[in-house]
Amino acid sequence: MTQSLPRVDRPLFPDGYGVPADLDHLLPWSFVQEKMNAARNYWVCTVRPDGRPHVTPVWGVWVDDTLYIEGSLSTRRAQNLLANPAVTVHLESGDQVVILDGLARAVARPTPDLGRRLSAQYRAKYGPLGYEPDPNAWDQGGLFAVQPVTVLAWSQFPQDATRFQFPSPERSA
Repeated sequence: MTQSLPRVDRPLFPDGYGVPADLDHLLPWSFVQEKMNAARNYWVCTVRPDGRPHVTPVWGVWVDDTLYIEGSLSTRRAQNLLANPAVTVHLESGDQVVILDGLARAVARPTPDLGRRLSAQYRAKYGPLGYEPDPNAWDQGGLFAVQPVTVLAWSQFPQDATRFQFPSPERSA
């Protein structure tokens, strides 16, 4: 399900970083969508039970402004997400930046339509690398939907540094 468009403004950086105060040159949400769609690897940071971070690179697909990642439920990443849905995702580039802070939820069994769409996206992206999941691949679990809450993005820092914010019941005003 596609979320409503986010509120767009400047990210907060300490003085001296040169981030403009005006709203000129902000990036459009389509910049984030394009980068998330095109990414091959996503660096996913979760929180261990003792509060320490845990970071892993994973494959995933961006569908309806949601990042879907998968893997065995016995992985540290999955166990962390089941206990604490807070997650940060960073793409590989430090120049064409997208940093997504969000909430992950386990998808017990995707609807048939979503299963087909996810399978098609995974096949298109990772089929040449030998990964072509069936639409029913996630019927036993192992799939997480990461909904963005706050996204930072830039391509010419600091001029176009942009913050996108979605409403979230988990987030303080």
